[in-house]
Amino acid sequence: MNFLGHLYFSDNNSELMIANLFGDFCKGKQFLDYPAPIKNGVLLHRSIDHYIDNHINVKEVRSKLYDTLPKVAGIAIDLYFDHLLSKHWDTYHPIPYMQYLEAFYKFESNYIDKYPKEFQWFLGKIKEHKWLNYYPTSYGLEKSCQGVAKRISFQNQLGNAPELMEPFKEDLFDAFQNYMTDAITYFNLTPNPSKVSI
Repeated sequence: MNFLGHLYFSDNNSELMIANLFGDFCKGKQFLDYPAPIKNGVLLHRSIDHYIDNHINVKEVRSKLYDTLPKVAGIAIDLYFDHLLSKHWDTYHPIPYMQYLEAFYKFESNYIDKYPKEFQWFLGKIKEHKWLNYYPTSYGLEKSCQGVAKRISFQNQLGNAPELMEPFKEDLFDAFQNYMTDAITYFNLTPNPSKVSI
């Protein structure tokens, strides 16, 4: 999953959310140089990536998409799953979507100075432009796909993924539902309003 999925699977722990997002910026064993809360976030990020990459239903739908989106089918699924999670947020979380995001945008990490400047800039942009607010819309999905496509070093069709995935939307939705059911159990989430501390 992409940004939203990584926030969601941080189980309402705001500090862990930030550290989880940092996982994309932290390569190899670099995480060992950071305080424990940041290490935990990077390890969770990697665990989420590994779990979705190896989930049986995700692998099945990825194979169906491969000819249409060679080399980037997995990335397209990550972005599409974030789109689906935001659209069906009320099914998976007790806090309304926009309220959840506002709490995340307002949170100031106690470890912000420990993060590289590149990540601090990225985090600032997410909060300033409120990128995740647009995830439930077709426009948001298109912009996400186009933005990631530009950062990939080889030519790809990711920018056209929303249109190219349209014939597979039922397969994608089924895979998403099965993945979420399994992942919530695997990561031992507690979507209980009384335990929400974001």
